[in-house]
Amino acid sequence: MQEEHFASLYDMLMEDAPYEKWVKFTSQHLSKGSRVLDVGCGTGTLTLLLEEEGFQVSGVDISEDMLVIAEQKARERKNKSRFFKQDMTKLTGFENLDAVTLYCDGLNYLPFEKDIKDTFRCAAESLKKDGVFLFDVHSPFKLEHIFDNQLYGEDRSSVSYLWFCEPGEEPLSVHHQLTFFVKQDAGHYLRKDEDIYQRTFSPSFYEKCLIEAGFYSIEISGDFGGSKVTEHDERIFFKAVKK
Repeated sequence: MQEEHFASLYDMLMEDAPYEKWVKFTSQHLSKGSRVLDVGCGTGTLTLLLEEEGFQVSGVDISEDMLVIAEQKARERKNKSRFFKQDMTKLTGFENLDAVTLYCDGLNYLPFEKDIKDTFRCAAESLKKDGVFLFDVHSPFKLEHIFDNQLYGEDRSSVSYLWFCEPGEEPLSVHHQLTFFVKQDAGHYLRKDEDIYQRTFSPSFYEKCLIEAGFYSIEISGDFGGSKVTEHDERIFFKAVKK
């Protein structure tokens, strides 16, 4: 499926995403007015919510089609957020920020260890001293059990989809195969396919990379920062401070 097609369907897939919890997690670690870069912002839903919560937020994403939708939302809501097309492993032009956020398992779209290290380095270079890096990732448990040869789906009047997950070639990786059936004005349905690859790593690996990138005071938690990580947590949260 072409990238613009997936961008147009992304918000439908994310309707039940816990955006309010990401906003709350951010607010627990940052003061109002903080300058924030929201990395992997997608169609900008969370970016706009953070701005409306009282932060000064810019969003970056590698998908131009996602950003077109984000900018349209910002105009409709008279939101001041600005959006830029950039690769998270090669961020440039940002400095002395109070915080960088990278939520909704955006980091898991990077398949290689070097990509993680480059992203952490770029985040550190974008932050001021004692600036905060907040992000989450899929847990190893989720990759090994929740996404293990599972089939999901939903049938709506305008669009239906099937979502099959199978283990990827790399350790702790998953291959998502999505098939959409989108109703057209003439009444027939158009099929669109999308393949997505994600990978995660152990919490200790992320912690090691953060230290190497120049972060300290690293906090690792589950449940949007509400508890210690447990064996069955599906999402792991990180807070790190730049030296």
